[in-house]
Amino acid sequence: MATQVNGMPSKATFERAASGASVPSWATVETFIKVTVTKEEEFVDSRGLALEHGRDLWIRARRATRAPYYVHKAPDPELVSTVADFSRALRNQHVWAGYPTPGEMERMSGPGELPSTTTRRIIEGSGLPVDPQQAVAFLKACYVNSVGDLASWLAAAARAFTQHNVREVSAWMRAHELLRSLASQEQDRKLNLLGIAG
Repeated sequence: MATQVNGMPSKATFERAASGASVPSWATVETFIKVTVTKEEEFVDSRGLALEHGRDLWIRARRATRAPYYVHKAPDPELVSTVADFSRALRNQHVWAGYPTPGEMERMSGPGELPSTTTRRIIEGSGLPVDPQQAVAFLKACYVNSVGDLASWLAAAARAFTQHNVREVSAWMRAHELLRSLASQEQDRKLNLLGIAG
């Protein structure tokens, strides 16, 4: 396997991943899946379901080995009403995502979107995203990818910031409205594909 990927990851890394002694990085798991998928499976799985399923199992494994006992489910942004709630919900989402490291999260984002130092402050609870784009980058790095879910998180942020007057809220509200509109369009497209649009 290591030979097929020119030693990146190494044979030793693959052996550790296969041992089950600890949860390897996603990059290792992703490569492991790609190397072990047969040509027949690759042909059948044109939409990448093996990788999607592998990522889901990896997140669950990270969560099981790293999450504190009190985090039993993903946080609900609808329950956020204060800045403290928003900060705690972001930290719990990070836990629910399996504790990706600040470096991993920075690499998952666009250039300059989510510096690891900022991410570390959000995870520690000593800082918040500086704008909606950074919040979205943080959430996507915590595997919140649905447009509708992202819109709910931005609504929560706008609600919290409005109540406490801590920062300019209009940008958060505009970003929320944009995502809500995109989520509605996405839903309409799905209904059209199913032939049940009104």
